[in-house]
Amino acid sequence: MRALQWTGPEEVRVNDISVPEIGPGDLLVRVGAAGVCHSDLTLVNFPIRLREEPLTLGHEIAGTIEAVGSDVHGREVGERGVVYLFWTCGVCRECVSGNENVCLAAGRVAMPPCPGLTMAGGMAEYVRIPASAFVPIGDLDFVQAAPIADAALTAYHAIRGAREALRPGGTAVAIGIGGLGHVGVQILDAISGVRVIAVDQAQEKLDLAADCGAEIGILSGPDAAQHILDLTDGRGADAVFDFAGVDATAKLACETVAPNGAYRMVGLGGGAAEITAGPAGGPGWPWGASVRKSLGGTRSDLHDCVALAQAGKLRMEVERFDLAEGPEALRRLDAGRIRGRAVLVP
Repeated sequence: MRALQWTGPEEVRVNDISVPEIGPGDLLVRVGAAGVCHSDLTLVNFPIRLREEPLTLGHEIAGTIEAVGSDVHGREVGERGVVYLFWTCGVCRECVSGNENVCLAAGRVAMPPCPGLTMAGGMAEYVRIPASAFVPIGDLDFVQAAPIADAALTAYHAIRGAREALRPGGTAVAIGIGGLGHVGVQILDAISGVRVIAVDQAQEKLDLAADCGAEIGILSGPDAAQHILDLTDGRGADAVFDFAGVDATAKLACETVAPNGAYRMVGLGGGAAEITAGPAGGPGWPWGASVRKSLGGTRSDLHDCVALAQAGKLRMEVERFDLAEGPEALRRLDAGRIRGRAVLVP
């Protein structure tokens, strides 16, 4: 089969490799589509070689069951689904509590094994997965469904974790209207009843946010924070979701979150938020506000995201590429030239 593989720093190519063999508890999935994420770029651009063997990329996977392991029950050849991206122990305190994304087996790093990042992923014609990672999608289109596995999952988990701040009539800010952000705007619009303010450095992205349900769009810049404060009577937003995570967006979030509000770090841009224990006032960190660094989501979150898509509440803005065009899709993502989410089709 063909597979898009990372072979070293900034080295990606399509290789011919063997179709994976499955074990008793596994499924073989024929890939229908695989999303391209900034996490893939983080790996591809990593400055040192992390392993000797090439690694097949891809953790946003949708496809059809091709073969079923001998110990698997309840799954059938021909079923269509997406793949839950964290392959966890399933038996620790966090897993049985439904917090698989911070499985105890992953230690303090709390980054459970993930296809395409730590083991062979789904930017290929076939992928081996544990049967427990398969989530049915019915007749959802594969190109639409693949980004649900991370872009929607990650946005939904961050938003669900701030639900106590998202009261009807309130205000939420979504910073960065890319692959995650445009989905986050839709989720906020679908489940919260808040007014959504979108912030991005490109008018094209703000236009996309408006299509997704944002009431107001603000171009990022030195006046963005004051604009948000003016729109909220000087108090700030009840919740701020930073889907970029760079220094400028972290600073904007800290300056615009309201007292008792919620700031959620979602993007992995390495930005440093200026949060101090000093008295609140002016642009300083407000009283009662919470900050949470949010990773992926739970298996239950993924089921919720699929349900939203099946109900017509989520529509992915996608750019479709053939698998052979994977290196070009990654280059365009790195240059900020993807509208919504890039999706590869084998």
